[in-house]
Amino acid sequence: MEQRLSGRVAVITGGASGIGAATAEKFVEHGAKVVLGDIQQGPLDEFVARLGDNAIGLRCDVTNEDDVAALVDLAVSHFGRIDVMFNNAGIVGAIGPMDTTPTSEWKFSLDVLLNGVFYGMKHASRHMKVQGSGSIISMSSTAGVMGGLGPHAYAAAKHAVVGLTKNLAAEVGSNGIRVNCIAAASMATPMVAAALGNEHTNIDDTLTALADMSPLRGRPGRADDIANAVLWLASDEAGYISGHTLAVDAGLTTGSTAGDPSFAEYQPIMREAGNKGL
Repeated sequence: MEQRLSGRVAVITGGASGIGAATAEKFVEHGAKVVLGDIQQGPLDEFVARLGDNAIGLRCDVTNEDDVAALVDLAVSHFGRIDVMFNNAGIVGAIGPMDTTPTSEWKFSLDVLLNGVFYGMKHASRHMKVQGSGSIISMSSTAGVMGGLGPHAYAAAKHAVVGLTKNLAAEVGSNGIRVNCIAAASMATPMVAAALGNEHTNIDDTLTALADMSPLRGRPGRADDIANAVLWLASDEAGYISGHTLAVDAGLTTGSTAGDPSFAEYQPIMREAGNKGL
């Protein structure tokens, strides 16, 4: 198998489970060294041990800029460089109508979902500018390109990630750095399982629920679907792609739904004043 990231070094936040872990496994499979950060120390240690010499881990709270800076610096000090930054860590955040949202929950949600991405972009680009290359990839969401698909704080943060992606791409393109993000639909991960009311470890029931909701009949979104997209954006195959928001959503953002569209059956052409037919 061709190794699409051979010799490269990637930093992944939220790397101990879900999309982060799936991406780490994919990257290692394709020849990369990975530096994983996560607030879940136990799962992080276990996962890094399973990946072996190709991975190292560091507890990282993305609301703390020093933690994110240390994670990025660890990649450079341990492996000599940073080629890929995947800003993946996230939460659902504050839930409910705007008029009942506690300000403290709003601020914390943005701290994780937006400021954490900013810190990752800031410190990765600091090193990538010096080496003259790199790929920065961040998790947005379908809720970051449409309305009504997520809670207010989540939607605001994910829209902002799209904007930051475009702005940073414009800044660092001349340094050989590409910056992109992914607008993902709900994927079968522990976070989504919990949001759907399942135990966070209950991925099987989550897959079933997502299959029923999917615009691609019977096809749920999986963590591997995002990992494959991140792998492509990180690789030379996407070497001319920057400032882009890649939707990985089974067509949700096109208006596709799990049911048939309103124009699924033929009827005579509709014309002016309610007239039909040619």
